[in-house]
Amino acid sequence: MRFEILTYPDERLKIPSLEVEEFDSELIKFVEELKNVMDNSPACVGIAAPQVNVHKKIILIDTSKSKHKQNKISHGFMVLINPRLVRAEGEIVIREGCLSVPDFTGNVRRHYWVEVEAFDLRGNPLVFDTEGFEAVVIQHEIDHLDGKVFIERVVSPKDLFRRKVYK
Repeated sequence: MRFEILTYPDERLKIPSLEVEEFDSELIKFVEELKNVMDNSPACVGIAAPQVNVHKKIILIDTSKSKHKQNKISHGFMVLINPRLVRAEGEIVIREGCLSVPDFTGNVRRHYWVEVEAFDLRGNPLVFDTEGFEAVVIQHEIDHLDGKVFIERVVSPKDLFRRKVYK
């Protein structure tokens, strides 16, 4: 299956996602296809199901290959089903980009440290904490599940920039 990446200002990006209730072979197949989109998108460190017009609470994260300076912690590739932040502390302002906002990046204020609850692909509960860049990526992707894109969180209008071209 080939997915189209929805791009801002597509109204479908504003649709809140529903909880995943079935942890079955269809979910596994969808996640494999979503990972393929992520792997074939330059500099992509996260993707959320709503970005391909599937409004389910599913995000994929992998900051392990990022050259980002704040990348002190990385849990590697993670599939997070029905993720939610249970605690958050600190503050960081960091430049964000997004597959759904291909022409811009922007400085966004996020929590520096987060504790996350989610489920894995088999429906097993996960609880972990992370900080810095990985925490920012998780917050960014959870925003997609709530129908938000990062440009709604830009610190100020002067903090929105034309994106450089990745090769």
